[in-house]
Order: sequence, then structure tokens, then C-alpha cells
Amino acid sequence: MKTFIPEGYAPALGIYDTQKAIGLLKRVFEDNLCGKLNLRRVSAPLFVKESTGLNDNLNGVERPVSFDIPAAGCDAQVVHSLAKWKRYALKAYGFSVGSGLVTDMNAIRRDEELDNLHSVYVDQWDWEKIIDRETRNVEYLKATVQSIVDAIVDTNVAICNVFPQIRTSLSREVSFVTTQELEDMWPDKTPKERENLYLKDHKTAFVMQIGGLLKSGIKHDGRAPDYDDWKLNGDILFWNDVLGMAFEVSSMGIRVDEKSLDSQLTEAGCDDRRALPFHQMLLNGELPLTLGGGIGQSRLSMLLIGAAHIGEVQVSIWDDETLRVCKAAGVNLL
Repeated sequence: MKTFIPEGYAPALGIYDTQKAIGLLKRVFEDNLCGKLNLRRVSAPLFVKESTGLNDNLNGVERPVSFDIPAAGCDAQVVHSLAKWKRYALKAYGFSVGSGLVTDMNAIRRDEELDNLHSVYVDQWDWEKIIDRETRNVEYLKATVQSIVDAIVDTNVAICNVFPQIRTSLSREVSFVTTQELEDMWPDKTPKERENLYLKDHKTAFVMQIGGLLKSGIKHDGRAPDYDDWKLNGDILFWNDVLGMAFEVSSMGIRVDEKSLDSQLTEAGCDDRRALPFHQMLLNGELPLTLGGGIGQSRLSMLLIGAAHIGEVQVSIWDDETLRVCKAAGVNLL
């Protein structure tokens, strides 16, 4: 998808009210999220040692921003996300079952394609909580998804009360669907086209089981093999009225245990990672069972405020075509 501005689009708020709305949104949503999921705020790294294996490999092809630290005698990478670090931190900080952490994650994904929803700068609430074997199941996953959706909708109501110019309306009713069910419904469509068709009728959805091959032999979307269990994960999507499309705000899931990590590393052709310290701890059962995810801060701001382009709610670097399209449509990029 290339950058486009819908015909007749005009921002609901001016630049300064947009900044005020973003600040309010972030405070209200984080409070809502922490209350519903029993999370506590912690500080998080911007970069990690390359040798630890703690960085998120995403789809396995994105290049991390790397640099050397002469004084420490090591190489470091700017995080892609904190999916692995959070699980390690829960153990190191002594969290107990049913409690968890949330942190601001800022990343640079230099290979990201630029469009209305994607920027090389990524900001999200990264959260993770400890579960046990009894709650490591799809029912607990679905209940957590509903709690997150409730936190988002509650925040939407609060923002609209303060800024009545905003007309965003979201549904609390979550429809749960697997990627295989989507393929069975629309076998001739692409994964993104299937999401758009489904979200047109089901305004809020959790698309489950992402990462493994479908019956067709393709993947719905890529997922690293060493954090989410591909049978117990998914994306939270809302229908975006401004853009007329399915709009992802969160990727999340129950994390791999020893068994699922073992099988997914082999399936993904990533057996070399078994020797890394993080993976050794997982395979040896030394880290807690967890559930977690990332919720895009700019994405959520964009959805709730009703912005057409992510550059209206964050500062980044854009290509000439994006700048031209936005300027012609009277859209101010920060």
C-alpha cells in the first residue's frame, strides 16, 4: 500500500490540539491497560547486546541498526521490539503469576515500507505478564484480548468527551477468527484482502494463529519462531472508517514454551538460535510462562484521533512521494 489521502479528508484537530489529544490518550490508555491486566511500569532498553539473542528478529529479513560500543567491548543492536527482553525481565525483577510489566518501546525499523500506517520509527506499549500452565490456553488469550479492547474503547470515549470534534466510534464486541478460517472463506484473496473483507462486517476482530503455513502453503503473515506460540497468538484489528480498511493496533500472544520453541525453530529453519543464551534458558525451562504483546502508540493515536496518515501523530522521515501526496491534500506531517 502506498500513501494515499481519502477524498474530502480533513483533520479533526489542529496541530496543537492533536498534540494535547495524544498526551491525554497515552495517559488514559496506559492507566486503563495497567488496571485491567495488573501491569506495572518499568524502564526498558533502547538497544541490547547482539550476542544475547534478545532482539526481536521479526520476519527474519529485517536488518537491525547495529553499532559497536568500544568502551564496553561489544556490538549492540537497536531493538526491533522487546518481545524477548520482557520475558527475561519478568524473571529478573521477581514478578509473580498474574502480574506483569508495561514499558515504552522505541525502535528503528529501517527496512519498513513507508505508507499511511508504517514508519521507520516505531513506538509502542510493550507489555508482558506471567501465566501458569492452567492459563496457557486460548480461553485466557481471548479474555485478555477483550480486556485490551475494553481499555481501548474506554480511552476512545474519554478522548471524544474532551475533543467532541473527534467522531471515532469503536465496537467492544470482538469477533475471533483464525487465519485458516479466513483462507477458507476467501481462498482467492490475499491475507490483507481477507482481513479487509472480514472487518467490514465485524468491526473489531482478533485474527488468530499467525506464523505457520496455511493449507495453501503460504503464511498469513510472518512471525519470529522464538517468542509467540503460533497456535496461541494473533492481531487485534479495528475497522478504520477514515481509511476504509482493517487497521491493526496490536500483535500479541502466549509465548513459546520448551515444546513449541523446539518445533518452531525447526519449522522456520532457525536451529542455529538454540545456542544463544536466551534460547538456552527457554529450552531449559528457566524462564516463566508468559503472555504479552505490543500496542502501537502512534497507531492507536491515529485510530482514535481519526488521522489519515501516521505522520500526523509522530515525527519521522518520509520519501518524496509521501511528502508530495500529503502536501497536495493539505495534510501536515509532524
